Amino acid sequence: MSILKVIELLSDSEKSWEDAAARGVKKASETIKNIRSAFVQNQSVTVKDGKVSHYRVNMKITFEVE
Repeated sequence: MSILKVIELLSDSEKSWEDAAARGVKKASETIKNIRSAFVQNQSVTVKDGKVSHYRVNMKITFEVE
């Protein structure tokens, strides 16, 4: 039997939403073992001087508890 835990995090990137998601998973994996999935709930951007400056994702990371 597996026990799974879900945490929520916010990640950003200057490149894209995909990069923001990848950066979030990479950073979370530095301290969390056994990550099984990441679900992107929301996407947003920040704007500076009329241009997109950062892409942001709010996502849920699911991992197996040992």
